[in-house]
Amino acid sequence: MPSHKFNRQLRQEAEQWLSEGLITVSVYQQLAQRYQFSNIETAARKRFVVILIGLGSLLLGLAIITFVAANWQTWSRELKVILLLSLFVGINTAGFYLWRYPTQGWQRRLGQGLLFLGALILGANIALMSQLFHQSGLLYQLLLVWGLGVLAMAYSLRFTWLGILAILLIGSGYGKSLAEFESIGEFFWLRLMVQYMPVLAGLMFIPLAYWCRSQWIFRLGAIAVVYALEASLIRLGLVDSRAWIAAIACALPPALLWGYRDSLWVRHPLPAKSFDRITRTLAITFLSLLFYVLSFHWVWKTSPIPAAEETSSIPWFVLLNLLVLGSLTIWEWLQLFLQLKASFITKRQETNPPTGEGTEENEGASLSFVVGSVPPVGGIITNTVVAIIIVTSALVTYWHLSISSLPVAAVWVFNLLLFVLAVGLVREGLAQGQRRLFWGGMVLLTLQIFSRMLEYNTDLLFKSLVLFLCGAGVIVAGLWFERYVLGIRH
Repeated sequence: MPSHKFNRQLRQEAEQWLSEGLITVSVYQQLAQRYQFSNIETAARKRFVVILIGLGSLLLGLAIITFVAANWQTWSRELKVILLLSLFVGINTAGFYLWRYPTQGWQRRLGQGLLFLGALILGANIALMSQLFHQSGLLYQLLLVWGLGVLAMAYSLRFTWLGILAILLIGSGYGKSLAEFESIGEFFWLRLMVQYMPVLAGLMFIPLAYWCRSQWIFRLGAIAVVYALEASLIRLGLVDSRAWIAAIACALPPALLWGYRDSLWVRHPLPAKSFDRITRTLAITFLSLLFYVLSFHWVWKTSPIPAAEETSSIPWFVLLNLLVLGSLTIWEWLQLFLQLKASFITKRQETNPPTGEGTEENEGASLSFVVGSVPPVGGIITNTVVAIIIVTSALVTYWHLSISSLPVAAVWVFNLLLFVLAVGLVREGLAQGQRRLFWGGMVLLTLQIFSRMLEYNTDLLFKSLVLFLCGAGVIVAGLWFERYVLGIRH
């Protein structure tokens, strides 16, 4: 839908064209009807009214807060509870009443703002209520309980912004709870929530993304799952724990993200954009960061752990999280394999003649088709390539920590994997004409060269030469890519 600024500018230009005789009256009327020139001033007045209401509400809210603060110490606890509950119920009731108006109405936008304000007031009510009844608690406990309340509001209203706020609150609470995990014993359900956060994050946030049809909720929810999983494994000490834990920390998150498909849960196509591309983008981002960190030689200055020292027990909740997410990952890749197999059989039936003549030629064509149709995106970054680099990263990490040290070979392997990933992104950007993929690969290549130059001892003349070549290469590649994309589109 065109913006208000575009419609206003178009009306001014159309009036100028009409006065100069460039367009006829009928063309002007068609433009006015299509872009609703008559509603421009009405929309401006509505926005002005909304701004006035918002400013007035802000001043009224500050006045109420100041009045309450001035009399807070003199009021009884019962009166304080009534005021807090009345404020929360009143704001949310007014927001829900206005939220039911049509989507384009200013009342609905004001109602959404009041509902978001009500979610913020919920946190203040929880904190003040616990203070009134002398229930001391830590900050992460407030954030987790507050986030759960906002999450319930998001599910009941299908409100995207409330879902985003809930993810941020629960994620912040989980992050703060990691340092104080041993003190959660007084709230058993909070301890269980923190322990099983990798699984609970997926159960809480991913269905909400489909319910609200929000890509941002899905993106943040997937990041929350990976963050919780990695945080729970890092707490074990990846270098000091069993080697297979470190291997899983490298391989499970990208495999889980890359193998995800909407078709696993949704039978009918989504009316909005698919979430598949988001998970693949997150998987590539995770692999890029992982390979870049592991490409430094100082990371591998560790010795393998003797079998006798691997006596530390792994918490059972970590094993259960790994079992659930690992089983889900295996199921995703099995479904992906079955889909590719079904596609191969279908294409083979389409290419084979019914009489059976030319079977060998058509079989060869079918095989070549399957080789070209394996990638979900196309080009170098295929399902097979992603699976190979994920397995390679896990095997190298496991071998280094359990069998024998690989201080040189591991550095070479991860630099090679980072180079392959960068070249693959550049190739995908060229094939699809997408600047995001092309420049992502170029940034990885430049960052890899620049990091290796700074990591190893080289003289200033060589460093200046490398910087000059990188800068010139980026400029030339950018100009060539723009001409290439322009040639494709024309």
